[in-house]
Amino acid sequence: MKILLTAINAKYIHSNLALRNFVACVSDCADHLVLKEYTINHAPDQILQGIYRERPDVLCISCYIWNIAYVETLICEFHKLLPEVPIWLGGPEVSFESEAFLASHPEVTGIMRGEGEDTFAALARYYVYGSPEYPEDIPGLIFWQNGQLCETGESLPLPLDHIPFCYDNTDDLAHRIVYYESSRGCPFRCSYCLSSLEKTLRFRSLDLVKKELSFFVEQKIPQVKFVDRTFNCNHEHAIAIWRYIQEIDQGMTNFHFEISADLLRENELELLSTFRPGLIQLEIGVQSTNPDTITAIHRQMDLPRLKEVVTRIRTWHNIHMHLDLIAGLPFEDYSSFARSFDEIFALAPSQLQLGFLKVLKGSYMYEHSKEYGLLYHEHAPYEVLSSKWLSFDDVLRIKRVEEMLEVYYNSWQYALTFRLLNCIYESAFELFQRLGDYYDSHDLFGCSHSRLARCEILLDFLQEELSCGFLTVGTSELLPLFQEALTYDLYARENCKRRPDWATDLTPYKQEIRARNPENKGSLRHTELFHYAFPLSDHEPVHALPPRSGEPLFYRFNYEERDPLTYQARVEFLS
Repeated sequence: MKILLTAINAKYIHSNLALRNFVACVSDCADHLVLKEYTINHAPDQILQGIYRERPDVLCISCYIWNIAYVETLICEFHKLLPEVPIWLGGPEVSFESEAFLASHPEVTGIMRGEGEDTFAALARYYVYGSPEYPEDIPGLIFWQNGQLCETGESLPLPLDHIPFCYDNTDDLAHRIVYYESSRGCPFRCSYCLSSLEKTLRFRSLDLVKKELSFFVEQKIPQVKFVDRTFNCNHEHAIAIWRYIQEIDQGMTNFHFEISADLLRENELELLSTFRPGLIQLEIGVQSTNPDTITAIHRQMDLPRLKEVVTRIRTWHNIHMHLDLIAGLPFEDYSSFARSFDEIFALAPSQLQLGFLKVLKGSYMYEHSKEYGLLYHEHAPYEVLSSKWLSFDDVLRIKRVEEMLEVYYNSWQYALTFRLLNCIYESAFELFQRLGDYYDSHDLFGCSHSRLARCEILLDFLQEELSCGFLTVGTSELLPLFQEALTYDLYARENCKRRPDWATDLTPYKQEIRARNPENKGSLRHTELFHYAFPLSDHEPVHALPPRSGEPLFYRFNYEERDPLTYQARVEFLS
C-alpha cells in the first residue's frame, strides 16, 4: 500500500508543514507513506507525470489559495489515468463549502476538514490495516458513499504536544524556509482571516519547543518561520522562547515571528534590544490606521503604542521589521488608504508589505460581502476588485503603488535615493503613485528591467516631474544630486560590472584612489567620487537634501563587510 501525500508550494524555498505533521503522526504506517513537494512554477504536466510515476494506491493533496487551480486540473487528469485510485483533499481551500466542491469534482473521493493530523492518521490506518473498518468512523471527513455525501462530524482540537516533531531529517530542506508551530489559534477575530474561526488557543510545551529549536540551530538551518498567528499573545511563552534562542544562537539561524507590536511589554523590549543583528525578524500586521476600518474588521490595536514600539525597535538597528497594510477593507477609500500608507511609511519599516483583501470562503468578510459591496475574483485567491469605498480604478492605481514599492523600497536597492526623495515629496504614497503612473503611461510595466535600467527610468521620471513643474525645489541641482545618489545605491549593493553612463569619470582621480587603497582588495572594494556628503549608513536619518561640495568626496564600499539586515556594503568616507 502506497499513500502519496502531495504539496504544491508557492515557491521552492517553502516547505509544507501540514503534510510533514501528518507523516509524523502516523509513524506505524511510515513504510507506506511518500511525501512529494512541487511548486506552482512546475508545469502541470510535470506534476502529473511525477505523481503518476509513483503509482500510488491513495493520493492525498493539500489545497490552498495559491495552488487550488493546479489541484483542480491535476485531479481531473490523474483520475483519467488511474480511476481506481482514491483521491483525498485537505486544507483551508476545501474545508469550507466542501459539498459544493465535491459535487463539481466527482473524481474526488472525499475531503479531510479542519485540523487533519488525527483524521489523516485514522484514514491511513484504514487503508493500510483496515482499522477502523469503515471511513464513517473517522471524524473530520466528508466523502462519497453509494452516490451520497457522508459527513462524519468535526475532529476534536489536538493538543500540540501530541504532534511529534516532524523535522528529524533536514536533508531535503537545504536552502528552504523551515516552518514551525509553537501555538495554534489566535485570540483575535479579524474578519478577513480564517484564524478567527479557531475556537481554542493552544501552546506546545516549552520543553519540547526548546529541544526542537536547538535542533534547528545545530543543523544550521538559515531561517525558521514561526506560523503562530500572534506569537506574543502569551507573554510568558514568547519571552521564554526569545530568551532561549538568544542563549543557543550560533550566528547562523534567523527566526521569523508574526506579532502584535502594541502587546509587547517592557521586559520583552529590553530583551529584544540585546539580540544580535539578524537573529530575529518581526512581521507586524497594521492593515489600516483608519479607526472605522479597524472597528469594522474586529481588530484590536493600540495604534499610538504600535507606532511607539516600532520606532523604538528601529533605533536599535538589529531587527528586520515587516509592516503590513491591506487595501480594500471596509470604510477605507482611496484617500483614507493613502493616509494609512503615509502613516506607516513614516515609521521607516525594513519592508512595507502592501496587500489586497482576499475574500476567503468561511471568513466573516465572505459572509458580509454584499453588505460591504465587495466584488472579488471568482477564483482563488479571491482578491478584491472593488468595494463600496474603493472603485476598480482605485484598486488599479494602488496596484501600481504596490509594484513601485516592491521594486524601489522593499528591495533595498535604492535606499539612499528614496530617503532623499522623501525630502521633496510631502507624501510617500503620492511619490509611488506618480512613479507608478509614469511607468503605466510609458508602457514600462510587464518588462524585465535591470537595476541600471530602473535607475535610468527614475532619472527620466524626475526630469519629467521637473519639466511639468511638479517639483520646484532646487531644480538646477536636483538631477546631478540624484544621479550621484543612484550611483551610490548601485555600488552599495555590488561592485558594478557596467558603470552608469552618468557617473563621474574616475580616470583623472586614479592616483588619488590608489593612494587611498594601498591594500588593493580588487573587486572586494570600490572607491567612488561624489560631490555630496552622503550618510555612511542606511540607519542615519536624512532630513534635507545635501548641498553640493566644492571639493571631491571619496567613499569606499567594502563588500566583505555587509549590514546583516540590509546586505548593503559597509561604506567609509576617505578624507
